[in-house]
Amino acid sequence: MTSLTFDRYCDEIVSQTERLTTHVRGADLTAPVRTCPGWNLGQLLRHVGGDHRWAEEIVRTRSTGPVPDGLVNDLTAYTDEDASVLIPWLTEGAARLSATLRAAGPDAQAWNPSEEKPAPVVFWARRMTYETVVHRADAALAFGAGFGLEDDLAVDAVEEWLEYSTFPEAFEPRPDLPDLLGPDRTLHFDAAGAGRWLVDLTGERPVWRPGAGEATATARGTVTDLLLFFYRRPAPAVEIKGDAALLDLWRTRAGFWLEAPEG
Repeated sequence: MTSLTFDRYCDEIVSQTERLTTHVRGADLTAPVRTCPGWNLGQLLRHVGGDHRWAEEIVRTRSTGPVPDGLVNDLTAYTDEDASVLIPWLTEGAARLSATLRAAGPDAQAWNPSEEKPAPVVFWARRMTYETVVHRADAALAFGAGFGLEDDLAVDAVEEWLEYSTFPEAFEPRPDLPDLLGPDRTLHFDAAGAGRWLVDLTGERPVWRPGAGEATATARGTVTDLLLFFYRRPAPAVEIKGDAALLDLWRTRAGFWLEAPEG
């Protein structure tokens, strides 16, 4: 369930991409992006545009299974981008994705990584909105620019993350990480008046709900700062109390598999 409309997501894919371009116009596209180690700014933009085109193909073709995503993360050939070519390519891809989503409608069915069978494409409208938002933050942070986000978008993005954190890949045992679930493991997130959420890790799978309660660990900050904290982006104003290691493990496990390299 989402708190925003499908049309809002379609609008935001375009507007967030346009806002992203304002951070990078006139910038050196070979500059490193510190929140995405191994990428420069041109590669970051190429990744976002690749995401848009990947999702657009999935929706347009009503794919029933995974579509090759080489354009999303195989960025070794894109170390020396031309802004006069790349920026129009990026904005055109966002517009194309938005138009394809609108033509399909929110209830059209297509593959997504969270479901075992085709599911409503509103998933892609929402996911690509916040994929673009977080990488807009990466571009802003790369140059010390301010990053702002409307509270309703930030709240919805936080709740998208919380929903993803209940999927099996976000909590099932892994040999390379400590177990996430266990007794006396609860997390509380307080978004300074914009929302509160409680995550219960004591059962067979994580459960989250709006509201407050006793918790093993608590993170407090503005809703935008909490969103950046979830995505492991700098959020120094977020106040942590309690079991910081559990919070860090939860963030590692709940990270979107679409995100790269650090997300």
